[in-house]
Amino acid sequence: MQQQLGLEGIPGKLVRVTPARLSTWAGCPRRYRMTYLDRPAPKRGGPWANATLGAVVHNALKAYFELRPEKRTPQRAEVLVHRHWKSDGFADADQAAEHRRRAQRWVHDYVAELPADFTPVAIERWVSAPVGEIIAEGRVDRVDERDGELVVVDYKTGRHGLRVDDAKNSLALGLYALAVRKTLRRPCNRVELHHLPTGTVAAWDHTAESLDGLRERAERLAGELQEATDALESASPGSSTVAETAFPVRTGPHCSWCDFRAHCTEGQQAAPDLRPWSLLGDG
Repeated sequence: MQQQLGLEGIPGKLVRVTPARLSTWAGCPRRYRMTYLDRPAPKRGGPWANATLGAVVHNALKAYFELRPEKRTPQRAEVLVHRHWKSDGFADADQAAEHRRRAQRWVHDYVAELPADFTPVAIERWVSAPVGEIIAEGRVDRVDERDGELVVVDYKTGRHGLRVDDAKNSLALGLYALAVRKTLRRPCNRVELHHLPTGTVAAWDHTAESLDGLRERAERLAGELQEATDALESASPGSSTVAETAFPVRTGPHCSWCDFRAHCTEGQQAAPDLRPWSLLGDG
């Protein structure tokens, strides 16, 4: 049709995606449908303590870097963790208090290692830019400047340490680097995962080739999810066949902590129930 109309040189509509959308689709298309498309949306499960902990640390660090430089101290960072603390998903008050103390220690030690005059280029910065056949967007935890180039920084609070390959192969970090380049109009090749529980950094310096590989991966996933979305939107109202075939379930250990576990028989059979605090670290 495009050739008949002389439109073969005009690109198709760019698909707008975030790393979270792509990750959800890659993990389980059924979960993607329930998260982003179903209306009314299915009821989600309750909060997870590890997610609460991560959100608190992110919010505390955001507030910390919003302070004037002279007011930034490790002790102030501890206060901010306490101020932003929530206990959603924890077993009881004692467990919540123990993990609040851990989070305060992590953040204290983390900022204590930063140079006294350190100020990020951006914190919690929303970026959105055309990248190949998609529009990549999302909120970057932090953007630093090193040796005249920008660096994408992502905080992690999970119970497991991180490897260089985690930074190298991260689709989210790669897309953020590409979007940061276009949004802030400066070179950006380095991406870093800062693991606060261990105080370690997993970093990778991307090349044009490695970023192209991540972009192509993102384009493939975006094409898949858009094709499935189009099929669902063009189907007859209430058609369950298209919903199931275009958005198949993909089971695995992740079914234990899926927000929509209560609505998925296959997921319940594939992985055991976990308590909301089961994914917390012990250290």
